Amino acid sequence: MDKDVNVLKEQIAEWIKQKVKEYGAKGAVVGLSGGIDSSVVASLAKKALGENVLGVIMPCHSHGKDEEHAKMLAEKMGIKTEYVDLGPVFDKMRESVPSSEGIPTANIKPRLRMTTLYYFANMHNYIVLGTDNKDELMVGYFTKYGEGGVDLLPIASLYKNEVRELGKALGVPEEIISKSPSAGLWSGQTDEGELGITYDELDKILHAIENNQTEGIDSEKLEKVRKMIKDTEHKRRMPEVFGS
Repeated sequence: MDKDVNVLKEQIAEWIKQKVKEYGAKGAVVGLSGGIDSSVVASLAKKALGENVLGVIMPCHSHGKDEEHAKMLAEKMGIKTEYVDLGPVFDKMRESVPSSEGIPTANIKPRLRMTTLYYFANMHNYIVLGTDNKDELMVGYFTKYGEGGVDLLPIASLYKNEVRELGKALGVPEEIISKSPSAGLWSGQTDEGELGITYDELDKILHAIENNQTEGIDSEKLEKVRKMIKDTEHKRRMPEVFGS
């Protein structure tokens, strides 16, 4: 990692603090999934805002370990939490729409979670902190108006391995740092499995693309990543306005 993590954590924490002030808000809310990204963002928010941070744990037919890790992180960092079981809401939603599997159904979960986060944000005059890292943002690996619908993105300039290093510096438990990343969209789902590429490979390829140094990169994987970037460009823009 080129960046000094101890300097970086101070810089990001100060940025969060200043942005909350600019928004005229009192604090921030973070969805705690039990994964490394949300753990790092929540830890940075705690460093920046002290008691004015709320972690929301939102299982939705999720793996029990995820909830356990979310509670572990909150307890270690001294973060206040709210617990909302979205399973029944998800089930009711599925009963109310035509039957479908795969992405249409899976994307209900992150959109329900974001609705919940904004409920608490509005209740407390807080802002919502997103947990996307640079890999996810660049290739569009997030749900539009799900985890993509936030106020600030504190770690979206950091590759996945940089997030892991920052997590270590912040004291995030090792079992959270080392576990396989998953959005919990369906049973057995993992980020790397869905992407079809490891984060280590993705870090390397994205860095090569950004620096125009793609010599020696596997051509098939390079084109795959370029296509993901192109196909998801709409996710990184505000909606287009006719006549503008």
